[in-house]
Amino acid sequence: MIPQAPEIVFAAGLVFARIGSILMLMPGFGEPSIPVRIRLAFALLVCLIVGPAIAPVLPPMPAQPLAMTALVMGEVVVGLMIGAVARIFMSAAAVAGQVIGMQTSLAMAQSFDPSQGQQGALIATFLNLTFLVLLFATNIHHLLLQMMVNSYSVFDAGRMPSLADGAQWALEAFIDAFRIGVQLAAPLIVFGLTFYLALGVLSRLMPQAQIFFIAMPSNIMVGLFILTIALGAMAAVWLERMQRFAVDMN
Repeated sequence: MIPQAPEIVFAAGLVFARIGSILMLMPGFGEPSIPVRIRLAFALLVCLIVGPAIAPVLPPMPAQPLAMTALVMGEVVVGLMIGAVARIFMSAAAVAGQVIGMQTSLAMAQSFDPSQGQQGALIATFLNLTFLVLLFATNIHHLLLQMMVNSYSVFDAGRMPSLADGAQWALEAFIDAFRIGVQLAAPLIVFGLTFYLALGVLSRLMPQAQIFFIAMPSNIMVGLFILTIALGAMAAVWLERMQRFAVDMN
């Protein structure tokens, strides 16, 4: 049976409700620095490509407008939930950058962070942009796009997900992102504790010394040197977690 025009429009709107909501928050695709028209055009293009593959699992068009609205809103909630959890993992870089900035005396060095859409620590902005570049360089964005299509096997189309389960999922993602952020900053945390302990001892042995003018340049120089050495491992840890998130959804 050939679908009628209203059924095709309803199916297209249902696909766009979920896919568009995911892409609105997805790391790399939903960045605030990307113009809205480009993001909208990309979402429509993705829906056009994956729509035929998703169409068989979509529910039939209901006769009542209220039921139709409920289906669309349910898909929007599912899309926002998936996109928000993926976006939460970007906050790991912000947590790590803020902690590293405090340990290297660069916490007050602020710059605009395009991934967060607001001012952030200079190190946090650097880590966010570095992780986004590596996200595309390692083709993990392909897994994220595949995850959107496979989300229909995890969350049935037209069925409102459990809000309690969604809240628990988001809470676990917050905990995981904070834990990863602290793990990324662990080398600098150890350095900061050791460095400030040594300064405390030095200030007791030489009370007349200008500790601040001695410590600040050394702290920044050694901290950036440690960050340079540890950056590869930090990026590998974050990319592995993003890849695991995409694979688990598949």
